[in-house]
Amino acid sequence: MKQLICFSLILSFPFVHSHSAEKASTSQLAVQKSTALPAHLTTRIQWTTFPQPQYNHDDLKGQNRAAILRIYADETGKITQASVQESTGLKNLDEVLLQAVRQAHVQPYKVEDTTLPIIGYQTFSLNLEQDPSECNYSFNSKNWMAQQQQQKVKFSYKTQPQLELNRDDLNQHDRKIKFNFKVDKHGAVKKVKINQGSGIYALDQNIVQAISKSQITVKRTASTLWLYKKSSFKDEIQFKLNQCS
Repeated sequence: MKQLICFSLILSFPFVHSHSAEKASTSQLAVQKSTALPAHLTTRIQWTTFPQPQYNHDDLKGQNRAAILRIYADETGKITQASVQESTGLKNLDEVLLQAVRQAHVQPYKVEDTTLPIIGYQTFSLNLEQDPSECNYSFNSKNWMAQQQQQKVKFSYKTQPQLELNRDDLNQHDRKIKFNFKVDKHGAVKKVKINQGSGIYALDQNIVQAISKSQITVKRTASTLWLYKKSSFKDEIQFKLNQCS
């Protein structure tokens, strides 16, 4: 009887040991799978909706103001944290900038098929020269203006692209931007590329976002094979300090 009990214990020992080893191995794999990539750090945030602070002359208290905000966006591009890195010197004005940033949206950053949180900085320059609520620009590009004058054009915008741009955004200089974009067979804009920038990254991105949300129409011909492949088009737009509405 004693021999039978001992034999049974011996048989069960490898099973217990194997089960414990398997459990430990499973736990170890679970830890490896939980490892996450760090947030993407950048000095040039790409916005899908650029911050639009609402302020006027009185808010500046008699002088030009500038600030730098530190921004954290999650994997979807939603702003989850914003703080003042360098203040305008006015608490109320800082809060205006923070509110504008929280309502904006960042273009997600991707590594292969994985989107990452983003940490970056955005500079704001607020000047006394012109009240931003009194002087705004429309999307009067070269092609749009020719289209309105019934001139012959290679493509037509279905509706005028919408800009959120005022004279302060030009930073005291006239600006010109040349760009091209690709369009699918349905007329939807898929890719926008700046060929000649304005010298102001935020302004260039404003144009990119306006065009990206647009649609165009093209006279379909057999030579362009418009129904069967993507087509590429170009346009340009100029902003002058003395021409805004």
